[in-house]
Amino acid sequence: MHNIRLIARLDVKGPNLVKGIQLEGLRKMGNPNKFAKKYYDEGIDEIIYMDIVASLYERDNIKEIVRRTSEDIFIPVTVGGGIRSIEDAREILRAGADKVAINTAAIKNPQLISDVSKRFGSQCMVLSIEAKKKGEGQWEAYYDYGREKTGIDVVEWAQKGYELGAGEILLTSIDMEGSAKGFDIDLVRTISNMLPIPVIASGGMGSIDDLEQVVQEGHADAVAMAHVLHYGIHSVGEVKEECLRRGIKIRA
Repeated sequence: MHNIRLIARLDVKGPNLVKGIQLEGLRKMGNPNKFAKKYYDEGIDEIIYMDIVASLYERDNIKEIVRRTSEDIFIPVTVGGGIRSIEDAREILRAGADKVAINTAAIKNPQLISDVSKRFGSQCMVLSIEAKKKGEGQWEAYYDYGREKTGIDVVEWAQKGYELGAGEILLTSIDMEGSAKGFDIDLVRTISNMLPIPVIASGGMGSIDDLEQVVQEGHADAVAMAHVLHYGIHSVGEVKEECLRRGIKIRA
């Protein structure tokens, strides 16, 4: 097994870090830069910022957050939300991001996946998929922070995204997000086993048992954590120490 990446996911609305349940009922948590710096100091491998408003008048907020982060943090930073064009991607990368995560615009214009991948490299193009369970082994892709249905099958969409040039998948279970009841293991395993690119499991981590399960049974390449970190259930150091104790290979 390769080394698992531990990622802090920070959902941002305007200038604030927020956290909800099933992408709803958002609660303000504080300054996202302070949280990101804390996780960096504790040894997190990567940071993901998701701009959940992403309207034009809020755009400068996320860019400023990324700029401040890039001054203090020297690990990969992924930014998603409202990236609709090559120019949007370029602006975020210039602000200090290493990767862009695209959901809505990729669904509306799949060619954007190829365009970003060709212009900036496939390692920079993260396809963000928000998945809601429809039935056994079936999930529907959503967009607009889990508010809008697409009618698109998640498994087919993930395969198409890979073929178009996505270098990584950020896979969020809407059903489990914010629940702290564990990941949708079937979802993560299905996509991880199907694709040769890394899959980040997101949505549902409430304990280190959940992390172990999604790695061992779901075959996730990386685990995005929010609730357990933001609410102080575990520190990054505690997660790393317990992973090592359980024999889960992580980055030093």
